[in-house]
Amino acid sequence: MTNVDTAAVLLLALAALGLFSNNTPLTIAMIVLLLLRVMNVQQAFPWLEKYGLNIGIIILTIGVMAPIASGKLTMQTIFQSFFHWKSLLAVGIGMLVAYLGGRGATLMTHQPTIVAGLLIGTILGVALFRGVPVGPLIAAGILSILIGKF
Repeated sequence: MTNVDTAAVLLLALAALGLFSNNTPLTIAMIVLLLLRVMNVQQAFPWLEKYGLNIGIIILTIGVMAPIASGKLTMQTIFQSFFHWKSLLAVGIGMLVAYLGGRGATLMTHQPTIVAGLLIGTILGVALFRGVPVGPLIAAGILSILIGKF
């Protein structure tokens, strides 16, 4: 009987799901992970698990802050935004999401068994609803409030 690499099959299925749903980031991520697995670069996985989230957050922050760096968003515009109710609501929601993300990171560190469900939910949200895979931290933060941990 042949040995089937179930992790590789799962990554391939998720890449196909990304193709089917026209979600390029999901497709690329799954193909990169599949290539690392097939090329037997196993030493990359612990490093990615340890630093991948931080690197992703850094890249995301660079993308979000680029309009300030490029001068498209001036200090005057930022200052004026604090006088509009939508901007004030955005500030509050941003603070809430940052808080939830922090709680989520703590929960995921202390209860790694929860990570599988959060990841599957995030992958499904990315593939089926054209979401962005920043959900696990926020989902874990919401979960931590619901289950009363951390």
